[in-house]
Amino acid sequence: MELKIVRRNPQELKLEIKGEGHTFFNLLESVLLEDKDVEFAGYDVPHPLFPNTILFVRTKKGKKPEEALIGAIEKIRQRGRELNQKINDALEEWKKRENST
Repeated sequence: MELKIVRRNPQELKLEIKGEGHTFFNLLESVLLEDKDVEFAGYDVPHPLFPNTILFVRTKKGKKPEEALIGAIEKIRQRGRELNQKINDALEEWKKRENST
């Protein structure tokens, strides 16, 4: 993955990211929009044959867009850990039920 800052000012951040597409950025956009201090978040994949995604984040005054981005990525990580734990718990419960029959 390559990352290039296209534009940066106190409330806006525009990045070009090579090597990622809709799967990751749809999730990232959704989590960014959960933040009450994010005014706008969106992404664009200009051409399907070249996976260069453009990510744009605009925040309200008082919050830097990179803070919102880092916070959203941390939320995604935490949700992934929680999902992993729930899957492991469910598998353990299933194994116990299978062994008891």
